[in-house]
Amino acid sequence: MQSIYALHQKSSDDIEKEEKFLLHSIDSIQDLYLIMMSSLIEIRKKEVVFLEASSKKHLATPEEKNPNRKFVNNAVLQLLEENNSLSIALEKRKINNWSMNDDYILILLNEIKQSPLYQKYMSTKKSSFEEDKEFVVDMFTELIAPNEKLYEYLEDNKLTWIDDIPLVNTQIQKQLKQISETAEFRVIKLYKDQEDQEFVSLLFRKTVLNEVELAKEYIDKTPNWDADRIAEIDTIILKMAICEFLKFPSIPVKVTINEYLELAKEYSTPKSSIFINGILDNLVKEFQSENKIQKTGRGLIQN
Repeated sequence: MQSIYALHQKSSDDIEKEEKFLLHSIDSIQDLYLIMMSSLIEIRKKEVVFLEASSKKHLATPEEKNPNRKFVNNAVLQLLEENNSLSIALEKRKINNWSMNDDYILILLNEIKQSPLYQKYMSTKKSSFEEDKEFVVDMFTELIAPNEKLYEYLEDNKLTWIDDIPLVNTQIQKQLKQISETAEFRVIKLYKDQEDQEFVSLLFRKTVLNEVELAKEYIDKTPNWDADRIAEIDTIILKMAICEFLKFPSIPVKVTINEYLELAKEYSTPKSSIFINGILDNLVKEFQSENKIQKTGRGLIQN
């Protein structure tokens, strides 16, 4: 949707250039995911360095000489640091952001150590895997993911990540909750399969190359609206949804409607989702009566 909007704003017909940027921005989501995952590893490493330095001070206190190591011994943090899948992915994609920007890790570590969550966790020296996991999930959810300084850094690093950060953080939170002592942690794949990857380009190209025809499908369904009064984002959402109805037989109608209503709520005007829902509902009834919608496979599932 944003790539089609960008084409409109630039009054450009360079589809290949915009498609290349689209695919690159999606690919970079994997980097964002790995950066956020590696923050957990780097936070632990910084605390290890801090404890070692404190213990070697000339006038180290008994507590500094024999600190509570529960945080650095956290089983989940250690599991992530030693995980092959994560290590390989970080190496392959050359993710070394925190080695060059360790001040953000120190900011996070400081906020974590000052939090009631950390104080409660460190109130005892013993822990179980489940307690360690619960702490890491809460630490990520309450302290790392919403950190404003970290958000600003990520936003400055790549503008397209603004919309991706909530998605990535939700995925990491889900993975952390599912982590176990027995099942190996695996880095998520960006695409489910080859068809999933091809869908990105197909939807983009089929919508852009058929915009005039797609617009004709809804233009007479908006009698109370002049074409130039409909928000541009709404017209793009309508065209993409209609494109899925007519040109993507494997996608259920209900899935298409739900997805584009969510887009409208997120990116368009307050009343857009109601407006779009009404048009799409009418179009589906018309398309089905005219036998225009031909769904196959999982696309047959309408509910």
